[in-house]
Amino acid sequence: MKEVQDIVRAFEEARKEGKQTALATVVHVQGSSYRRPGARMLVTEDGKLTGAISGGCLEGDALRKARLAMVQQKAMLVTYDTTDEDDAKLGVGLGCNGIIQILIEPINPDNPENPVTLLQSFLDNRQHAVLVTLFSLDYQAAMQPGTCLFATEGGAIVGGFQDKSLEKALIADAQEVLRTRTSMTKTYATPQTALTGFVELLKPAVSLIIAGAGNDAIPVTEMAAILGWQTTVVDRRASYATAERFPAAQQVLVAKPEQVLSKIKLDEQTVFVLMTHNYNYDTAMLRQLLPLQMPYVGVLGPKKKLERMLEELQEEGMQLSEEERKSVYGPVGLDVGAETSEEIALAIVSEIKAVLSKRVGTSLRDKQDVIHSREGEKIKQVTLE
Repeated sequence: MKEVQDIVRAFEEARKEGKQTALATVVHVQGSSYRRPGARMLVTEDGKLTGAISGGCLEGDALRKARLAMVQQKAMLVTYDTTDEDDAKLGVGLGCNGIIQILIEPINPDNPENPVTLLQSFLDNRQHAVLVTLFSLDYQAAMQPGTCLFATEGGAIVGGFQDKSLEKALIADAQEVLRTRTSMTKTYATPQTALTGFVELLKPAVSLIIAGAGNDAIPVTEMAAILGWQTTVVDRRASYATAERFPAAQQVLVAKPEQVLSKIKLDEQTVFVLMTHNYNYDTAMLRQLLPLQMPYVGVLGPKKKLERMLEELQEEGMQLSEEERKSVYGPVGLDVGAETSEEIALAIVSEIKAVLSKRVGTSLRDKQDVIHSREGEKIKQVTLE
């Protein structure tokens, strides 16, 4: 998410300065690579790079090709085969073992449907969206359609096609991606041609609500900002909950526990961390959050404190299901041996990322399988009438 935010910002700066730009997007990966499909990099005509499509090995070559795309005003698909020794001889070996497809699109700022403007539309509205990018794997020298459709949960669809059967298929797949919350790659074949579409799910930034405006909450907001998360800090103490103390937060609220939920928007990307160091405030917040089954509620403090809070809520008559209990993480954070407030912040942010990614936060060294699932590498094919 931070990458998209930075690209949109860099594009706007380049537009104001009258500079040409091109967007490089990883659209498909087979095997191992540093970045996965959806990774992006904006290139300006004077060589400024924002974002990344690799660990640094591809950027130089991609810059040269992006400049060519700007001159020709024509999208191009570039293949980097790191299983091929010739690529290694040319200096683009990644130290991985995969085939990476990069689509490079020159950006026309006057086109309201250019890919960066569509990404801006996504950022402006806090909801899931789908961006469809079409390319030809079989005929790379042919015209590459590029970014062609944008769909939102609200039903808005941007993009149109002369081929109505293709348009219908893409819209249906975009809606399926929104429903399943999983991107897909599919080839759409006709008697004349075959185009592959990367139907990409765009998720809103994580919305982190921190209950507690103590000094230990400050590094949590700072680390969240590095990731591009949207952070709200709330506390009942007006002298603590100030924008001056939390410049990295998007919102700072002074509110009692029963007022908090009415002041924020909740969705499936919203997570909470309770760290007020006030037992009654945290308990009151937990009382409101448990029935909502939020994806993550972290509670700072010892396990006995959390157990006491849950027992107290049950004594009040609250029936706690297993699913409600599973959404609560206390003591908060991964076990990284944290002691200082900065280390604790690292443990908290890492645990939130792991939970939202449905990972357990173990060392990659001990992982028996590949780091990234290879399921997304499969390209389904459908024949259009």
